[in-house]
Amino acid sequence: MAAVMLAPALIVIVGVALIPVLVTIYLSFHDASVASTGSFTGLANYRALLNDPDFTTAARNTAVFTVVSVVLEFALGLASALTLHRHFAGRGLTRAAVLVPWAFPVVVSALMWRLMLQDQIGIVAYIAKKLDVSSGSILSDQASLMIASIGVDVWKTTPFMTLLLLAGLQTIPSEVIDAARIDGAGAVKNFWYITMPLLRSTILVALLFRTLEAWSVYDLFWVMSDQQLESLSTYVYKAVRISELNFAPGTAAAVLIFVSSIVIALSFLWLMHKDADE
Repeated sequence: MAAVMLAPALIVIVGVALIPVLVTIYLSFHDASVASTGSFTGLANYRALLNDPDFTTAARNTAVFTVVSVVLEFALGLASALTLHRHFAGRGLTRAAVLVPWAFPVVVSALMWRLMLQDQIGIVAYIAKKLDVSSGSILSDQASLMIASIGVDVWKTTPFMTLLLLAGLQTIPSEVIDAARIDGAGAVKNFWYITMPLLRSTILVALLFRTLEAWSVYDLFWVMSDQQLESLSTYVYKAVRISELNFAPGTAAAVLIFVSSIVIALSFLWLMHKDADE
């Protein structure tokens, strides 16, 4: 009976997830085009991909964006969660206000910040000029575009990290904290030896979600840089456009992204399992 009830869900999962993945893997080993699957090429598509400087740039941009943005979001999210966990006047209103950036769609957030950073009409550039600290266009090169994209992502997604960590903090029994204080533990020891170990599983879940999301960044780069800043996802899109009539590079890149995402997810799951055993 249980198998019968699960069958519709399993069929949907196989149809919309497993089959497309298998087809993509199959095409990545062929000289695939819009007209046909082409001939078998072995690892030729992957060798060409790894020798493509555009792919190398996209991989480097994605790695830098993922590491820097997730680290900043975790640090700011933890600080915000610890602050909002305390009792103070207006805490409920403050919690609601903190979540506002997260409510904006990524495209809306990126477009809004791009307009604010625009060197002719942007409010940020206007204030910089008034303070006589302007040094030209803020979004003029790859480095500034990367910094701006990281900043927008941190602004938008830190509330999500805050929400998850705050939920984790609320599961920590107050009796444990009180007992540590009675034993003479100060705020710092309480944080490092009580709060952080008990929050470890929540931290790993939050980092898993954010790392996978950042690793697949697409719309933020596309809107913020007007297609100037390449990520792995934008590389795949450009490689498999119908106008190119050649799916081979894009499918190989998509498979590498899929495999790397699985490795990231399994790494975090291993850490969670290890934490549960301890």
